[in-house]
Amino acid sequence: MTCYGKIKSYDSNAGTVSITAKKGGDVLRFKKSDLQQEAEMPKVDQRFGYETSEVDGGKKRAVNLQHQQGDIQKEQAGAQQG
Repeated sequence: MTCYGKIKSYDSNAGTVSITAKKGGDVLRFKKSDLQQEAEMPKVDQRFGYETSEVDGGKKRAVNLQHQQGDIQKEQAGAQQG
């Protein structure tokens, strides 16, 4: 099941990123290499779709991340209309 959230932080030295779910919940970590568009530099507040996976004794992490550009444009258009 795809979840949606925004980038909370990015550590370029370690290559680790954290994301917060749109509907609340735990902050999930992932590596920059987990991004579908790996060449892209993640930025705080960018919106991504992702799935979750359990690793290291049940800890959840984000996987299969995809940048959600179109959704932001739709939200902005809806806000302008009313």
